[in-house]
Amino acid sequence: MGRRRTKDLDLPPHVRRKGDRYYYDAGGKPRRWIPLGADKTEMRRKWAELEGQEPDPSDKTFFIVARRYEREVIPRKAYRTQKGNAAELANLLVVFGQMPIDEIRPQDVRRYLDLRGEKAKTRANREKALLSHIFNHARAWGYTDAPNPCAGVKGHKETGRDRYVTDAEFEAVYRAAHFTLQDAMDLALLTGQRPADVLKLTRTDIEGGALHFRQNKTGHRLAIEIAGELATVLDRVLNRPAKVRGRYLIQDENGQPLTYWMLRGRFDAARTAAGGSFQFRDIRAKTATEASAEGGMDRAQRLLGHKNVTMTHAYVRARKGERVKPLR
Repeated sequence: MGRRRTKDLDLPPHVRRKGDRYYYDAGGKPRRWIPLGADKTEMRRKWAELEGQEPDPSDKTFFIVARRYEREVIPRKAYRTQKGNAAELANLLVVFGQMPIDEIRPQDVRRYLDLRGEKAKTRANREKALLSHIFNHARAWGYTDAPNPCAGVKGHKETGRDRYVTDAEFEAVYRAAHFTLQDAMDLALLTGQRPADVLKLTRTDIEGGALHFRQNKTGHRLAIEIAGELATVLDRVLNRPAKVRGRYLIQDENGQPLTYWMLRGRFDAARTAAGGSFQFRDIRAKTATEASAEGGMDRAQRLLGHKNVTMTHAYVRARKGERVKPLR
């Protein structure tokens, strides 16, 4: 039988404090200590997991709600969104972590936006959006019935990208690019799809004379007819000699798919070599602009998979300006 505590009487069984950190006594010989961190709320959550118990139902801090959101909601999102949410959540926890969820007020959100916005206005807006989503889940899960404190709190004004990539700029980077990047640039330009949707293309996405997409961001399904330059590019990609023939269309000579971060690194290197300044994602806007010039906004909308033509119209107009006729 263990010795009776003479201090730290508020700690749960088998937990000891050493300095400013907590440890779980897992027993055994030699004795095994499992670190539980320095935060008391996090310590109690980890202790409950180790003991096979539910966390204290009276603990309704933002930390507890955020961790549940991290376990149950974030894994269902797209990979890049998960990464973004992880960084955003870390910043939110620094400020709101120990606050009871129903004590977060609109003025707290406003002050967070103002202070965070001094360095990163766009990131501040994304973090506010995540806070709002977490709070909505807290209401649904029964942690609080307080109104969402983000409602009515206006974020920082954002300006959308207005970069149009000229043919000369595109060609300069293309010539300096590794062949895997050239493949990705060609497919992005001809299909108008986002980088992640281009990189995940596989041989089985070629079916019935079309290249099939399911867009990560919206879930929208799209089949682009394999004709013209797209047919030529796909023929080159599919028949390039390789040691191993993998399932992905964008792959190296060893059959390994090009990841987003590999794409980013190779694009940055080619752009630097070419003296360019556009981003890979700007290729989608180039496609929209040129598709609208050739076949109208309706063609650009269908190619990009936008829900409505108004979205496409704003998307294109921001890049090259609205084309109008003179007075006479």
